[in-house]
Amino acid sequence: MVVKIYISGISGNKEVKKHQQRVLMILDSKNIEYVAVDITEPGKENEKEFMQQNSNAKEAKHPLPPQIFNGEEYCGDYEEFDLANEIDELDKFLKLSASVSTAEITLGTTADSKAPVENGELNGISSSRENSAEKEKEVVVEESKTEEEATGEE
Repeated sequence: MVVKIYISGISGNKEVKKHQQRVLMILDSKNIEYVAVDITEPGKENEKEFMQQNSNAKEAKHPLPPQIFNGEEYCGDYEEFDLANEIDELDKFLKLSASVSTAEITLGTTADSKAPVENGELNGISSSRENSAEKEKEVVVEESKTEEEATGEE
């Protein structure tokens, strides 16, 4: 199913515009595919009627955009969307299929595949970070030549 966001492209209400922009920005940042349906465009009367009949109006006579659906199943309005985003339950709110979550993905090795560590050595290499006498190397710092020495002039 496709997430549908019902918006108003010509709303004079700044709060509605801000809410619409925030919903779209969050969906974009989380790479969630969606379709924005502008209910104010000519020929979108059926979509506007669908949104009004299937959304829950809280205080207004008609529900205000943005209204969020997954296919034809109502998810909620901006406030519910924002709350779900804040508590990290956006997938649940949007009724998205339960794919592998990032919490279930592990990177690197598992406990079973770790190499054994014996006597503080892993694969024959000491895990100590201290410099031993045999590991130290003498560092020779070359003196820099002056420009005259480099060109051979005096």
